[in-house]
Amino acid sequence: MVLSAAPVPTIAQHSLLVLLLQLALLLLLALALGQLAARFKMPAIVGELFAGVLVGPSVLGHLLPGFSAWLLPKQPEQMHLLDAVGQLGVLLLVGVTGMELKFDLVKRRGATAVRVSLAGLLLPLGLGVATGFLLPVSLLPDGTDQTVFALFLGVALCVSAIPVIAKTLMDMNLLHREVGQLTLASGVIDDVIGWFLLSIVSAMATAGLTTGKIATSLLHPVGVVLVALLAGRPLVRLALRAANRSPQAGPTVAVAALSVLLGSAGTHALGLEAVFGAFVAGVLVSTSGELDPEKLAPLRTTVLAFLAPVYFATAGLRMDLTALVRPAVLLTAVAVLAVAILGKFVGAYVGAKLSGLNRWEALALGAGMNSRGVIEVIVAMVGLRLGILGAETYTVIVLVAIVTSLMAPPILRAAMARVEETAESRMGLGGGGERDPAPSPAARV
Repeated sequence: MVLSAAPVPTIAQHSLLVLLLQLALLLLLALALGQLAARFKMPAIVGELFAGVLVGPSVLGHLLPGFSAWLLPKQPEQMHLLDAVGQLGVLLLVGVTGMELKFDLVKRRGATAVRVSLAGLLLPLGLGVATGFLLPVSLLPDGTDQTVFALFLGVALCVSAIPVIAKTLMDMNLLHREVGQLTLASGVIDDVIGWFLLSIVSAMATAGLTTGKIATSLLHPVGVVLVALLAGRPLVRLALRAANRSPQAGPTVAVAALSVLLGSAGTHALGLEAVFGAFVAGVLVSTSGELDPEKLAPLRTTVLAFLAPVYFATAGLRMDLTALVRPAVLLTAVAVLAVAILGKFVGAYVGAKLSGLNRWEALALGAGMNSRGVIEVIVAMVGLRLGILGAETYTVIVLVAIVTSLMAPPILRAAMARVEETAESRMGLGGGGERDPAPSPAARV
C-alpha cells in the first residue's frame, strides 16, 4: 500500500500579511525618495537605498523599536520571503543590464576602450586588495579569511556602474561625443571583467583557498562562457526567432526572463554566483541577432519600476549608519572611499592619456569610470550573503557606491564644459543637430 505524503503547508496568514506590508512600505518609500533624488539631479538608487535605511536599524529601529520588531522580525523564515523577492529582482535587473550593453561600441573604439578599462580596473583592484590586508581584522565577520576579504574588496572597488553615467551623458546630450562613447565602451569591458572576477572570488569564498579549489574557481567561469557561446547562443537565437512570430511582446519577454532564470540556476548549481549567470544570459539575448528591443519594454518596466526599487530598499535595510560613530569604522570608510576614488580616477586618467586624449577628456573618463552605483550595491549584497562582509564593512562599501555616484555627474559636467566640441569628436555618429536616442531604461540607476 502506497501512503501519500502530507501536503506541504502554505504560507502562514500572518507571514503573508507581514510580507505584503514590507513590500508595500519599501516600494512606496523607494519610489517617492527615488523621484525626490532625481529631482535634485541625483541617481534614483540613492533615494531607494535611503528608503531601506529609514525602515532599517538606523532610523525606525531606534525611533519605534516595537513596530520595527513587528515589521522586520528576527525570524529567518520571514526575512527569507523578502529576500526571495529581492533576489528575483536583482537577477532580472542584471539580466536586463546585460541586454542593454552595446558591444558595437567596443568594436568601434576597441583598443582605446581596452586601455582605459584595464588601467581603470587593475589599479583599483590592486589598491583594494592591499587595503583589505591592512584593515583591522576586528571588522571582519568571525571565520572570514582575510585573503578572501582582501580579494573581494579589490573586486568591489574595481567595478563601475555605467548606467549612472549613461543617464548623465544623455541628459547633457554628450552620448555622441568621443569621450561619451569611450566611457560607455570602457564600462562594457569593466562590467564583463567585473562579473567574471566576482564569480571567481565568490567561488573561492565558498570552496576555500586550496590549490585545486582555486583552479576550479577559475575554470568554472571560463567553462560557463564557452558553453554559453557554443550552445546557449544558438538556443536563445532559436527561441527568440520563434517568439518573434507573435506580434505581441509576451513571448519575447518570457524567453528573455526564462533565459536569465536558467542561466542563474546553472551558475548557482556550479557554486558560482547566480548574478554571473544572469549577466551572461542577458548578453546572449542582446547578441543573438533576433532581439526586438521594443518587445522587452514590459520586462524593463516591471523590473525597473517594481523589482529593482524593492531590491535596493532591502539593500538599505542592511545598512547600519550608527556603526559610523565608531572611530575604527569611520576611519575605514574614509580610507576605503579614498582608495576607491584615487584608484579609478588615476587608472582611467592614465589609460586615457596613453590613448592620446587631452587632460579634460581624461578627467571626464575618470569621473565616469569612478561611478559605482548599482553594481557596487549588488557586489556588497553578495559579500554580505556569503559572510565575507559584516554589517560595518557592508555599510562602508554601500557608502562608496553612493558617494562615487553622486560625485560623477558634477565632475563630468565640469570637465566636459572644458572640452572643445570638434567635428572629429562626433565619430561619424550623426553629428550636427541629431538628437541622442531615447535613454535606456536601465540608466535610471
